[in-house]
This record gives sequence, structure tokens and C-alpha cells, in this order.
Amino acid sequence: MRVSLFLSVIMLCALVVDAGAQQVTAPDPQSGSIVGTVTDIRGDVVPQASVVIDSDSGEHYSLSANDDGFFSEPALHPGVVYHVAIDAPGFAQWKSAPITLSPGQYLEVKGIHLNIAAAVTTVTATLDTTAIATQEVHLAEKQRVLGFVPNFYTVYEKHPVPLTAKLKFELALHTERDPVTFLGAGFIAAVDHAGDTPHYQQGWAGYGQRFGANYANGFTDILFGGAVLPSLLHQDPRYFYQGEGSKKSRLTHALTSAFICHGDNGKLQPNYSSIGGFLISGAISETYYPEQDRGAGLVFSTFGIDLAANMANGVIQEFLLRRLTPSARKQN
Repeated sequence: MRVSLFLSVIMLCALVVDAGAQQVTAPDPQSGSIVGTVTDIRGDVVPQASVVIDSDSGEHYSLSANDDGFFSEPALHPGVVYHVAIDAPGFAQWKSAPITLSPGQYLEVKGIHLNIAAAVTTVTATLDTTAIATQEVHLAEKQRVLGFVPNFYTVYEKHPVPLTAKLKFELALHTERDPVTFLGAGFIAAVDHAGDTPHYQQGWAGYGQRFGANYANGFTDILFGGAVLPSLLHQDPRYFYQGEGSKKSRLTHALTSAFICHGDNGKLQPNYSSIGGFLISGAISETYYPEQDRGAGLVFSTFGIDLAANMANGVIQEFLLRRLTPSARKQN
């Protein structure tokens, strides 16, 4: 009986202590919370980002986003001005506008989109170059002349990271899947159809053949010249915008880009990838062009036209297209 009474007293004391503890640690109903989700410019979550919340009154909170990019800091004081700063490897720091909470407010910070670092001059073991290259490709995939024409193969960064083979294929396939690519093939097919070249039949069937041929030409060119050969030869298929120096040096850079490219090692190399891509694409077209439009002479004449077009594209890229590409104008 005494044991039961003793246990009852102990349990009662424990309940009293627990109730007291709950009263002490219970959150202030007047406190506010700041939460958010960290993403990159494409909307993909950035896990384990470092989040710092400081106040004008000297409060300091340091926390990390979880694997889903989410972070939360409760028990913040109302009426105090807070500032949120977010850092992640390979990204530029993101800062919020001043935040002042109302009593009991649960505030979700919107628009946390981390940009890649403006310049990468050194690569250390702690920096994931693949992640940086991925973000550069995602940024390039938003580059569109006049807001709609793809301009994916131009680099405006001063110190871009070399692309992996996977990213070279991703960039090529992203280009080929773009609706504007299909529209371009359709437009050229219409011009060819009106000029009865190549010598397919007339009518809708002939237009379809010309459309397929034009799309196949572009597909094989980008696939081999922009992905397969650059991966095998460790070359970069992109145009590197100079943007500085005299007009003569920029013109020389633009014209020679058809013959000279950047290797994945950062050194200039003969542009075997682009030249080889034109020749392979021309050779493959022999399998679907009409018989009268085949032959080595036609392959090499088409190669010459492609090479001249590539030189002209470099000049247009260097002196015109950046001004017409909204996202590119925002880059340093």
C-alpha cells in the first residue's frame, strides 16, 4: 500500500514538473515564422543551402535547407526588421528585401531563385564543376532572340565551365525538340518546295519529304557537330562571345570561330567537331535525297555553304544578337 502511494506521489510530481516545463517552453503565440524553399533559376530545388537570418536589432539565426530545399525559422519577434541571406556552392548569394513580421504571422518567402556565380576563375575539390556546368546550360536554354528564337549555343560568361558529354547531348536534343526548330524546318521546306529543290515530287507529299529532309539535315548536323564529335574529341561546341576589344579583333574572333574552337581543357583547337559535323551530315543526306541530288560534289558544295553560314552566324552573334536576347543582356 505504501509502495502504491509512493509511486502515485512520484507520478503526480512528474506530471506537475512536465506541465511546468510545457508552460515554460510553449511558443509565444505572438511570435512569427519565416519559411521558404530554395531553388535555382530553372525552378529545381537546391538542397542543403546555408540560410542566415539577421535582424536590425542584432538577432542572428543560422540554419540549413533540407534535401527538398525547404527551411523554417519559428519564434521570431514581431515588429523587428529581418534580412534573409542564402548561399550554396556554385551560386551567387541571394538576399531578401527587409522583412517585418506581424504578431503570429507565418511568412513564406517567395522567389528564392539562385543564379550561378557570375564568374568561376578557379576550380577546387569542394566545387562541383558538373553542377556549375549544368546551371550554365540551363541558363543558356533560356536565351532566345526577340524572346522566342533559340540562341542556346552562345556563351556570354567570361569563364565558362567545360560541358560534360551528357550536357552536350542535352543541349543538342533540347535544340532539336524546340518548336521553333520545327517551324524553321517548315519554312525552309516551303522555300525549297517553291523552287522544286531537292527534286522530290510536288504536292503535300513532296512538301513533307522536303520538310523531313531539312529537319534531318539540322538534326544530324547538331547531333554530330554539337554532341557526338565534341564528346569524343573533348571540344566545346558553343560560340564564345568576346564582346570586348576593337571591332577588328571581334570580327576576326567571329570569323575564325568556324575553324577554331575551345577544347574542354580551355585551350584553342582546330574546330574538327563543327567541320566534321557538316561533312557527316552531308554524307548521311545521300541516303534520303533524290538520286539527281546526290554525289560527292553536292556534299562538298553543301559543306562550303554550311561553313560560310557558320562564319556569318559568328559575326551576327558577336555584333547583333546579344542586344536582341533579353536574358543575355542581364549577364555580365
